[in-house]
Formats: sequence, structure tokens, C-alpha cells
Amino acid sequence: MTPTTSDAPLTCDFEGLAIAYDERVLEPRPWTALQSRWAAELVGEASDARLLELCAGAGHIGLLAAHLSGASVVCVDVDPDACDFARANAATAGLADRVTVRCAPLERCVAPDEAPFDVVIADPPWVPRSDLGRFPEDPELAIDGGDDGLDVARACLVHARGAVRRGAGMLLQLGTADQADRLVREAGDLGWLAGELRQGDRGVVLHLIAD
Repeated sequence: MTPTTSDAPLTCDFEGLAIAYDERVLEPRPWTALQSRWAAELVGEASDARLLELCAGAGHIGLLAAHLSGASVVCVDVDPDACDFARANAATAGLADRVTVRCAPLERCVAPDEAPFDVVIADPPWVPRSDLGRFPEDPELAIDGGDDGLDVARACLVHARGAVRRGAGMLLQLGTADQADRLVREAGDLGWLAGELRQGDRGVVLHLIAD
């Protein structure tokens, strides 16, 4: 379905992909292409690689990763409007045959008998609830990370672990290195080992490895 509002959707150039969105979803940030490029790097030249994108929003990060790598991607978001944009953006990019969009909560992001994914990309809300007022232009659903900003990130770790085999990677976007440090201290109990941390213009990306 093509998303509709009273106004025409906005469009941004996300490293060569035309990504449509509007005020109902989070505006794509150019720096988040760091996740896309890193995911393509992890996948390498495996033509049958499968990516899982959690909290996908308009789908831009996963779509660019698929475009760069040749992999297929399953984009998951709980927001129907975001899912409509992700489907439309996949079609615009000529990637519809390699993209599946699921409108579902994280606990139903994959089927019990689904084959393991090679890389997980996650862009969860990471703004602490007390700071939401600093970002009035952003939809609350897309940025509310709970009291410490890590509630949804923790859920991503829990539900992504069963979707990958041991040694597979996860790229998790967070707001600060302090948040990453806190999550790394918890990650071992959730089945993940800490990898590299890369700094972006407005956040960080943490690489975790399935233990």
C-alpha cells in the first residue's frame, strides 16, 4: 500500500536511494548510512545473505544495505505507517523482490521455523523518556526508549538472538557511547559478545556478536 496523508510525502536522497516519509515516521538521518555500509561489509559477497532490520521505520537503512550488498532483507516495524513507507520505498528502489516488510512487534519479528539471518540491523528508539520534549518534531513512538533510553534496545537483543546463528553480527544504533557501555555490560547475559563501536554524527553504532 502507498502511504497517504493530506499532503504529499517528503523525499530524501539516502546515498542514492529516494526515500519517502512524512511526519508520522522518523525522518531519515544521513549519518545512519553508517549502519548500511557496515552491514554490507559484514555480509561481503555472499549472494544468498539475509538481513533482518528491526525498528525499520521507512526502511532506508535496510534498503541501502540490501542495495550495497545484494542481500535480501526482512524489515520489521510495529508502526503500520512506517511499514507502508518501507514497502513503497523498496518498490521505488527496485528492491521489492528482495525485501519483505513485516508489521509486527519484536517478539514476532521472525517465525519459529525461519532460517537464521546473517546480520541484524537495529535502529531502536534510544531517547530517554525525560528528554522527549527536546525533539518535538519526531514521532514519540519512534524515539521513546523508556526511562534510560535502552528499553527497546534490550528487547532487540532478546528477540534477535534467536534469529541468528552463533557468530552472526548485530549492528545496534544508540545515542551515546555511555549507552553502549551500559548495554555491553548486559549483553553477555542476553547471548551477545561485544564487538567494535563506531561513532556517527548524531549517535553510535555498536557491533555485537552472537555467542
